[in-house]
Amino acid sequence: MSFDTPAGTRGARRPSGRMMRWVNTLLARRIRKTGKAMGFNALVLTTIGAKSGAERTTPVGWFPGPDGTWLIVASAAGAAGNPAWYHNLAAHPDQARIEVDGRTIPVVADQLHGAERAQAWEQIAAASAQFASYQDKTDRILPIIRLSPRPAP
Repeated sequence: MSFDTPAGTRGARRPSGRMMRWVNTLLARRIRKTGKAMGFNALVLTTIGAKSGAERTTPVGWFPGPDGTWLIVASAAGAAGNPAWYHNLAAHPDQARIEVDGRTIPVVADQLHGAERAQAWEQIAAASAQFASYQDKTDRILPIIRLSPRPAP
């Protein structure tokens, strides 16, 4: 499936800058130890930069998907635009990896659409009022990405 969610016209202020990079580094360290961040199941997502080609690492909350997959939401805390990692996955969906439960797993990313997305969103919103509130802050539809283990070559 395609990564095709455009930016919205309104939304929350997107956290950025040196302080946010420092916080992300601390969160990634905690996730690697505990698998949690701010009360969520969390993983460390490594993508390849869409423009730079450099590796980018981001802590992300996740929800269980079918058949051992991981669902992540490109919420950017309800900002009008999608987070950078969304664009990186769109450019290189088969070159990502995650760190979860003490393991590093190469993954393939695909964006959910239609009924499949609606069902996943229902599950996510029921599990986390915080993610549901992010949708209320913006007029874009928050993309839901399924991460599946990459098949061995």
